[in-house]
Amino acid sequence: MSPPSPDSFDRTASFRVLVVDLAARRGDVAILDGRDQVMGGSGLAALLYQKYGLPGEPAFHPGQPLIFAIGPLTGAFPLMSKTVCGFKSPYVENYAESHAGGRSALSLRFAGYDALVITGKAAAPAAVVVGSRTLQVVDVHYLWGADIFTAGKLLRKIVPGHSGHRSILRIGPAGENLQAYACINVDTYRHFGRLGAGAVMGAKNLKGVVIHGDSDLPFPENKNYTKLFADIHAKATATDMMEKYHNLGTPVNVLPLNELKSLPWRNLQATADPDADKISGEEFADKLLMSNAACSGCPVGCIHVGMLREMFSDKHRFSIRQVPYDHEPNFACGSMLGVTDPKEILALIDAADRQGLDAISAGVALAWATEAMQKGLVTPETALTSMAFGEPEGYKAALYHLGHKTNDFYAALGRGAGYAAAQYGGGDFACVLGQEMAGYATGETYFVSQTIGFRHSHLDTGAYSFDQKNKDQDIEATLKFLLDDERERVLLTNLVSCLFARGVYKPALIAEALDCLGFSTLAHTLDETSETVRNLRWKLKIQTGFDPAKTRIPKRFSEIVTWKGAVDAGYMERLRTAYAQKIIALAGENGPAAGA
Repeated sequence: MSPPSPDSFDRTASFRVLVVDLAARRGDVAILDGRDQVMGGSGLAALLYQKYGLPGEPAFHPGQPLIFAIGPLTGAFPLMSKTVCGFKSPYVENYAESHAGGRSALSLRFAGYDALVITGKAAAPAAVVVGSRTLQVVDVHYLWGADIFTAGKLLRKIVPGHSGHRSILRIGPAGENLQAYACINVDTYRHFGRLGAGAVMGAKNLKGVVIHGDSDLPFPENKNYTKLFADIHAKATATDMMEKYHNLGTPVNVLPLNELKSLPWRNLQATADPDADKISGEEFADKLLMSNAACSGCPVGCIHVGMLREMFSDKHRFSIRQVPYDHEPNFACGSMLGVTDPKEILALIDAADRQGLDAISAGVALAWATEAMQKGLVTPETALTSMAFGEPEGYKAALYHLGHKTNDFYAALGRGAGYAAAQYGGGDFACVLGQEMAGYATGETYFVSQTIGFRHSHLDTGAYSFDQKNKDQDIEATLKFLLDDERERVLLTNLVSCLFARGVYKPALIAEALDCLGFSTLAHTLDETSETVRNLRWKLKIQTGFDPAKTRIPKRFSEIVTWKGAVDAGYMERLRTAYAQKIIALAGENGPAAGA
């Protein structure tokens, strides 16, 4: 099956999208208008869900689309290296996004597409292979059951291609077993991690997606392009603007957060611990850092790869594996579980990755399970292993069972700590804010932000930073920050830029880059476009089932102490209520109605 070759169409006005129907084993290229309204990335994914999505059907309905979208600057400027995945989440059962780096963005761009949409369900386990002149739905029934690393290795052999322009997306057992926070692994080191995109692939019998960037990308004709590219490249590499991310990376956050009493420990039973230095970014770099890697199109190299060396025989025989690490998986598999040996943290991240689990949700869910076991709500017989804070071996076994959905307990835990707590008890200490929390216990603003925020993610806004700088309980000022910051980040996710680059890509520079490539209307309507997309995303999320007013923050989050003192549960609830009202209002403004 071969889709049409790229037509000569106006990229500055339209999108070129490959739509694949797994059941029919065919695809078509669609040319969609709307560039000036939604830009790309997050906006394009929302536009495509609006066109192809089934708002009233469950996440696992075969007709629900799985969407991968890139932005107008992808492939043309540094750090435009991310892909947005849009889907109905099986975790929250409403419209969601997850973002990933790796090679997928540039592979899509070099294949000639602004987006890939996959609908339907394959009759047997399959992999989709796409390129500028290629579309195949390949039978890979023999890969069903394979872990992430085995699947990637075999897909590289089955679908040969130049590794620099080929991206391989795949799921592990967790996705096949429809665990609600199964992730999609991208080129080994990156992930569409949160809210269950991997389970959506599993429900479609889709083991992998291979994208060949096998065509040319025309060089921009604007004579100012090379100078602008060089200026942006210099800001990202020749100044200290991005040094944090290249040097120690996000694990540099550990010691400052611990000092501020904002680092979750042992299922958030504490926010600081004397052993924080054992899992600091400095400690990881000194003991385990093997190399830095980068997403395609990024000169920074923020991917930190640690060396995991484990003896598998008493005759000193070792396996050596390369494991990427960042603050969030380190927290979830480290401090949240009371594990303070960096090597064991890498081993747990590796175990979660192997199963195709979101390491953040998996680690936080196991932290709840550990406390539930301490309190007698869950037994070792139920969990098929004993779990205790600081003891990694039990967690390694539990991650295998979680990926394989071994029994009813792991089926429940695979739907989230909150769901499992509803079955077994312990809801007060389930650290779930829309989904399992990320590694910032900074206070009321952050907890409200992740609970209600569009992706239930620490990346929706800089609320964790706001908490660290503001003691005043000013609801109006806080809401203004949350809403303004979200709109600014939506601009970056429309592009789709790495959010680490937000210090480089200020609005004036973004406008210059867009204008340089011929997107002159977009260059002059950044605020309007971002506002439209922000509101359209909220409209879709609410129309697919999300009710901000019904969100709740578990009791554990009101029991902690940060640098500001004890969390004020009353203020946090007032802020949550006010933020929910703002979001409901936004969903009624701007942007066409879903399904129109």
